[in-house]
Amino acid sequence: MWTLGWPCFPIMQLFLSLVLLVLGTSFRLAHGMSREERHKLRDQVVEMFDHAYQSYMDHAYPADELMPLTCRGRVRGLEPSRGDVDDALGKFSLTLVDTLDTLMLLNKTEEFEAAVRRVVSDVRLDNDIVVSVFETNIRVLGGLLGGHSMAVMLRDRGHQMLWYQDELLHMAKDLGLRLLPAFNTSSGLPYPRVNLRHGVRGPETRTGTETETCTACAGTMILEFAALSRFSGEPIFEAHARRALDFLWEKRQRNSNLVGTTINIHSGEWVRRDSGVGAGIDSYYEYLLKAYILLGDEQLLQRFNVHYASIMKYISQPPLLLDVHIHKPLLPARTWMDSLLAFFPGLQVLKGDIRPAIETHEMLYQVTKKHNFLPEAFTTDFRVHWAQHPLRPEFAESTYFLYKATRDPYYLEAGRTVLENLNRFARVPCGFAAMKDVRTGSHEDRMDSFFLAEMFKYLFLLFADTEDLPFDVEDYVFTTEAHLLPLSLSTAPPLQPRPITMLMSGEDLDDSNFDWTCPNTRLLFPDPAFPRNLREPIRSVVDKSCPRPALLREPGMGRPPLRAQDFMANNPEHLELLRRMGVNLIHLKDGRVQLVQHATQAVSAMAAEDGLRFMQEMMELSSQQHKEQLPPRAVQIVSHPFFGRVVLTAGPAQFGTDLSKSSTGVRGFVTVAEPYPGCSEISNQALVQGRIALLQRGQCMFAEKARHIQKAGAIGGIIIDNNEGSSSDTAPLFQMAGDGRSTDDVTMPLLFLFHKEGSILLEALKEYREVEVLLSDKAQGRGGDVVEEEDCSPEDPSPNTAVDQSQTDTQEHIQSTVEEREAPSADVSARDADADQGAEPSRIKDTPRHSVDSLLADWQEDLEAFKQMERDEL
Repeated sequence: MWTLGWPCFPIMQLFLSLVLLVLGTSFRLAHGMSREERHKLRDQVVEMFDHAYQSYMDHAYPADELMPLTCRGRVRGLEPSRGDVDDALGKFSLTLVDTLDTLMLLNKTEEFEAAVRRVVSDVRLDNDIVVSVFETNIRVLGGLLGGHSMAVMLRDRGHQMLWYQDELLHMAKDLGLRLLPAFNTSSGLPYPRVNLRHGVRGPETRTGTETETCTACAGTMILEFAALSRFSGEPIFEAHARRALDFLWEKRQRNSNLVGTTINIHSGEWVRRDSGVGAGIDSYYEYLLKAYILLGDEQLLQRFNVHYASIMKYISQPPLLLDVHIHKPLLPARTWMDSLLAFFPGLQVLKGDIRPAIETHEMLYQVTKKHNFLPEAFTTDFRVHWAQHPLRPEFAESTYFLYKATRDPYYLEAGRTVLENLNRFARVPCGFAAMKDVRTGSHEDRMDSFFLAEMFKYLFLLFADTEDLPFDVEDYVFTTEAHLLPLSLSTAPPLQPRPITMLMSGEDLDDSNFDWTCPNTRLLFPDPAFPRNLREPIRSVVDKSCPRPALLREPGMGRPPLRAQDFMANNPEHLELLRRMGVNLIHLKDGRVQLVQHATQAVSAMAAEDGLRFMQEMMELSSQQHKEQLPPRAVQIVSHPFFGRVVLTAGPAQFGTDLSKSSTGVRGFVTVAEPYPGCSEISNQALVQGRIALLQRGQCMFAEKARHIQKAGAIGGIIIDNNEGSSSDTAPLFQMAGDGRSTDDVTMPLLFLFHKEGSILLEALKEYREVEVLLSDKAQGRGGDVVEEEDCSPEDPSPNTAVDQSQTDTQEHIQSTVEEREAPSADVSARDADADQGAEPSRIKDTPRHSVDSLLADWQEDLEAFKQMERDEL
C-alpha cells in the first residue's frame, strides 16, 4: 500500500513521476534481480501461503488458530492458558476471518468465495467468551470489512459472487455492536476486554474490572470503526473511536508531545510513562496518519505531525529508535528495542521521510541476518534480549514500502532473506511454527493468524508485477493487520464537520516538518547510490567487522591519571578525575550508570585525550569480560506452599561451583547473613552453617562476600540487588566477576537476584520462616524432571562490542557501545554508585510487609511490555 489518499493524490502522481526521473536506471526493475527470479520468488510465496492455509483448514478449522507442531487446532479452554495471548481467541475461526482478503490478493478467487461462504455459515459471534477489544477489532472486524470490500469488488464486476448480499458487513456490524459496551467509560477509552455475549461490568461478563489499557489498544480503532460507520451508515462506531482518539491527544505530555505506553481508562493518568514507537504505542501513530489518508480529516494529520516531530527529536537516534520518558524525554527508558518497531520505517515511507527509514531498516536487516529472525527484543548493541519470534510481519512490511519508494533491488534481496529463513527454519509439516528461541532454532507450537493476514500479503506485493494483482492496491489503505479498506470511503459523508483546531501559541513545532506530509523529492535521492551510502556504515556497526584502530600516543604523553580497571563509581576522587577529563557520570533507572565524554568540558586538551583513552579502556575491558558470558541460572522455591512453582531468574558468577555441570544443583534452606552485605566476618555463623546465605549487594566485591559466607559454613549464596525496582525482566543479565585475583578457593555456588526477585524470596522467608530453595542450571519439575526453559542469555558479542554484564560489586565497566556522536558515551554497570557508604546496612526486618501474592503481582508489572508484544497488535 503506497496510497496516500485523496487529500494527497495529485502530489502522489507528481512524486512517482519525479522518482522515475531521479532514479533513472534503478527503476528498470532492479539490476540485481531478473524478472524470472522475482517471479520465482512470487510463486514461492504463493506455495508457502498454500502450505500454511491448507494446514490450517485441514488440521485446525474451525478452531481459531493452528498448532503446527501437533497438527491440531487451538481451542481456547482446551489448551493450557497462555495469558493475554489467548485474548485474541474468541471461538470465531480467527485465522479464516483474518485471511479473507489475503486469498483475494493472491488471486485465489475460488478459495476466497468458498471461505466467505464458510464464514457466513459457520462463524458465530454470540459467544460467552472474554476477548481483547483491540485484537478483535483489528483481526476480526478488520477481516470482515476487508473481506466485504473484496466481495463487493467481485460482485460489482458482474462475474462472481453475485449471490453476495453484504453478509460479511452484517456480521461486522453485529461484532461492532458487541464491542461498543467496552467504550462505556467516562473518558471514552475502551476497556481492554469485553465479553462477546454479555458486554462488560456484570457478574456474568467476567470483565469490566480493569483500570488500564495500552495506548495502541485504545488508539487503534478509528480505521475499522470509521469504515464500519461509512459502510453501514451508522455513525455511532466512528463517533466512539474518535472520542477515544481525541482523549489520547488531550492527555499527551504537553512539553514533549509524547504519549505513554499504558493509561488509566477512567482517570486518564499515565500508568507507564515510557514512550517509543514499538510495543504498546506503535499503531496509535500509524492510525493517525492512515485515518487522515482514509478519511481526509486534516486534524488527524496535524496531530500526527506534532507527534512525529517529537519522535524524531527524542526517540529517533538513527539507526536506533529508543524509548524515553514522556516527562524527561532526554532520559532513556530502556536499553533494548522490541521487534514491533520494525513497522516504523514503512510508516516513514508513507510520510515521505525516506532517509531515516533506510537507516533504521538497514539496522533491522542486519539484526535479522545475524539471528535469522528479528528477536522479540534486542539490545542497543544488537544482542538478543528476548529470544522469541512469533513470525511477525513488520520487517517484511517495511521492506515492501521501501522497495515501493526506491525500486532499489537491495530490498528484493532483503525479502528473499525473509522468505528463505521462513522456509529453512520455521517450516514444519503442518504449516509454519513460531520460533521459541532464534539462537537455538527451537520451535513453539504456534502459528498466529497475522502470519497469513500480513506476511504473505507484503511478500507477494514485493515480488509481484502490477499485472499479477487482481486489483489496484493504490485504491486501498492497509490497516495495521494489513486489511484492505477502500479509499472510496473518504467520499462517504463524515460524522459531522470537524473544525481544525490550530496549535496553541507557544508550542514548539518545526513547520518544515509539514513539508513531509506527502513525499518530498528534494532530499530523497541526490544520486542513485544514495540508499547504499546510508546503509554501509550501519552494516559495519551491526556486523562489528571493522577492527578498532589502535590509539596513537604522542611522544612524552603520560598514562591516563585513572585506569578503567581501577575505576569505582562511588569513589569521590575518581569522579573528580572523570570531571577533569570531561567525562560525566549519569545514573540510569535500571541501576547502571552511563559515561559520556564531552572533550570541550575537559580542563585541558591533554585531559581530554586522557578521557578518550579512559573510555577506550572501558570498552576493551568490557569486551574481554564478555568472552566468558554465561547463561542465566534458576533459584526455585521448593518448600511449602510453593513446591517448585516459583522460579526466579538469577545471574551467574564467573567463579565458584558451575551449576551447569551439576545434574541436581544445590538445595538448602535460606537464611539472612549478618552483616547483610557480607563484607566482614559473619556474626550469625551458627544460623548460616549448612544453609544458603542471603546477602545484599554493595560495599565490597562479590568474591569477598563469597569467602565470608563460605568460611561460616554456607553451602551457597544469593546476593540481592540493592537498587530498588530492578528486575531480570527489564534489566540485562547480571553476571558476577571475580576480584582480579584467583578465586579457586571459592567452591560453592553464588547467584545474583535483582531487587524484585529477591524481594519475593525475602518475603517468603518472612512469612514462612523455613524456606527451601534449589540453585540450579534449569528449573526442576515437581517430580525432579528438568523443565525446558528458554535460555535468554545474550549471544557472545564480537570482541569489539563494548558491552559489560560481567559485573563486580564495586568496579565499574562499560555496558553499551559508544555512540558515534560528538560526545562519546558509554553505559556502565553500576554496582555501588549510589550506595550510602557508612550507613547502617538494611536488614530484612526493615523491608515493607507485603504478602507473597502481592509481591508476585507487583513483579508481573515489569513483564507488561513483553506481554503486550505477545499480543497480535504488538
